[in-house]
Amino acid sequence: MDSTSSHYPSAGEIQSVADQTLQPLFILLSYGFHQAQKGFNSIPGSAVLLRYIRESHRNDPGRTLLEVLLALFALWTLVQSRRRAERVAKSFVKLTEEEINELVEEWQPEPLVPELSEEALTAWSKTPIIVGPASSRPRVTNSIIDPSLALTPANPVLDPSLLATAKTKEVINLASFNFTTPPTTTSSSSPKGSAEPLPGTETAVATLRKYGLGSCGPPGFYGTMDVHIELERSIASFLGTESAIIYSQGFSTASSVIPSFCKRGDVIVADRGVNFIIQRGMQLSRSTICWYDHNSLRASPGSSSTSTLEGVLQHLEKEFKRKKKPLTRRFIVTEGLFADTGSLTDLPELLSIAEKYKYRVILDESFSIGTLGRTGRGLTELYNVPAERVDMIIGSLANTMSSAGGFCAGSTVMCEHQRINSTSFVFSAALPGLLATAANENISNFLRYPEMFSMLQDNVRAARGVLQGIDTMEILSHPVSPIIHLAIKAPSATSLSPSAAAPSHKPSNPSHLVIRDAPVYDVAKEEGLLQEVVDAALVQGVLITRAKRLYGESEDKAPLGQEWRVARPTVRLALSSSLTKKETEKAVTVVKNAWVKVINKRR
Repeated sequence: MDSTSSHYPSAGEIQSVADQTLQPLFILLSYGFHQAQKGFNSIPGSAVLLRYIRESHRNDPGRTLLEVLLALFALWTLVQSRRRAERVAKSFVKLTEEEINELVEEWQPEPLVPELSEEALTAWSKTPIIVGPASSRPRVTNSIIDPSLALTPANPVLDPSLLATAKTKEVINLASFNFTTPPTTTSSSSPKGSAEPLPGTETAVATLRKYGLGSCGPPGFYGTMDVHIELERSIASFLGTESAIIYSQGFSTASSVIPSFCKRGDVIVADRGVNFIIQRGMQLSRSTICWYDHNSLRASPGSSSTSTLEGVLQHLEKEFKRKKKPLTRRFIVTEGLFADTGSLTDLPELLSIAEKYKYRVILDESFSIGTLGRTGRGLTELYNVPAERVDMIIGSLANTMSSAGGFCAGSTVMCEHQRINSTSFVFSAALPGLLATAANENISNFLRYPEMFSMLQDNVRAARGVLQGIDTMEILSHPVSPIIHLAIKAPSATSLSPSAAAPSHKPSNPSHLVIRDAPVYDVAKEEGLLQEVVDAALVQGVLITRAKRLYGESEDKAPLGQEWRVARPTVRLALSSSLTKKETEKAVTVVKNAWVKVINKRR
């Protein structure tokens, strides 16, 4: 070959030229990577994140891949959402100012609640309104006493100014939960019918002047005052427990205490007669709920029934062993004095069963503390049972202690657990100092005037004596209960009250709230008759009430709305120690005559 021919560069020469050309780029990339690494390392916590990525990739490379894919998916979703918004904006129809004004003028807002029927307006018109201070002998008015207060479709709202000139009537109050009142003396220089302030009133007023009206914060932040701590100590000392915790709302007490201990997977065994508040608490807990028949604790010797408390516990124990379920928290939930029936729980028998099967007991004594026992300590005093045997005692400061809110008493560990786990305690404003002082003073009155409780029981016996012997009436309450529920009794299968068909001997299903072959009530008709009894008693000067339920709006009042079951319609009497035995007998006689006049006449 000619030496003057063209010279082709070798591969090495080409690589050398490429390196020389790309070298500045490599240097720039290396410098940029070094600076990025240096900046990343200067970020606090970057070493921890880097170590986490390395360990994650080494131990589980698939996890790293998944995290990268998730990051890319998040980025893609963000980009798509922006593009979608741009497309929607392009297709959006822009209205002129005139078109917008026309649409606004044509728009008719829908009512927040449906219009009341004429029947509902009539019922609202008959609702008694207390004019002036509430007491055992208040003055009330309604459309029966003053027809000018009647509501109509054309005038569905009551004008408050009418109450200043409305006709009123003094009545004996058997509707309010004013069970015990300390004895007071009437001053000779006071106006007729007025009395000296109740014991503890001046202390409560002094607290109001010192702390103001509200607490301005939850107890766990800055809402706790010294009067709150004093009240908790007083409740614990009064009941004989280690500790106590107070709540600012009575309704939220049981519905917060139960979910703070009972969680998903735990087991609650409850009486079928528990009130609405306890039902809500169990629902919020999301626990497994089993039911036993109302106040049915033990089966007869030699028999086993899942309708009783002991039968349900035996059934659950067998199920746990058969399915090899893990150990869970287990609770028995019931009331001391049942609000819906006035019946009592056999506390010694209940505790005996609970201790045998190792269940914790949550006892709601919202109506028994302050009404039962020699000094008002409730079921534990009535049955002479140490309060320490009950794991949790729930009570009300509103029903029996002339205040507001509620409490839970028990061990110190149990109370401290609620301070960080109970929703109402953590998120709701604390009880106003004024109300804490009022409740504390009322506990002192329980100990200072124990004769209130003997007077209350005298009135209970007097009232039941008057009500005996009425063929159409059934008294559902326990003989010592100051809450007396009166129901229509059915002498035959054609009457209003439950069907007279032969009851089934098959036990109820513990998983169902409604008992097997439950009695059927004509709820709408019975409630109508009982309301006539209430109205007739009011005309004669006695204020009573019909037990109210949160049913749905269906005509047959099936258990819709917020109720879990159809409760038996009743008239409720709430007796008080502030009335004399003679006044109680006179008032209950009026109720008896109104009952006989209305119910017997319709039969």
